[in-house]
Amino acid sequence: MALYDTALGALDRDSADVPSRARLIGVPAESPRRLRAVVDEVRPALAPPPALLDDHADAAAAFRIDGLCESGAHNAAWDRVDFAERYRDHLATDPDAQTTVDALRADLAAGDDLALVGPESTDELRSHRTVLRAVLTDEEGGPDADTDRSGGTAD
Repeated sequence: MALYDTALGALDRDSADVPSRARLIGVPAESPRRLRAVVDEVRPALAPPPALLDDHADAAAAFRIDGLCESGAHNAAWDRVDFAERYRDHLATDPDAQTTVDALRADLAAGDDLALVGPESTDELRSHRTVLRAVLTDEEGGPDADTDRSGGTAD
């Protein structure tokens, strides 16, 4: 069992550090057509809830107005809105998210290799995929976005 995390662009460039046997699971906040064409399946129940995405977008916009670059604003907004904690809460309380997490945990326990795929690279931008990886592998407390944003290593 191995769990990977990669970005759509890395798959497009054949630079993703994901074995060919891994099942590609799309977990984007919004599901672009391009992602659907590349992954094996899309799990919309694992997207952050709309209210969290809206709060993050508003905070990021404020940071950009204050002069931060796009990635800096994104990451600062992540902290401002307690994104990781609120996303973990969503995964623990939303019935569809719980069912999906349980199904993926069962796949991992059965020895399947899975790769979580989203549009952004976690090398520069914090992503809910990092939190989701921690939840799926039962890491204590899960990583905050300040850690393990390698975008292609197995857990």
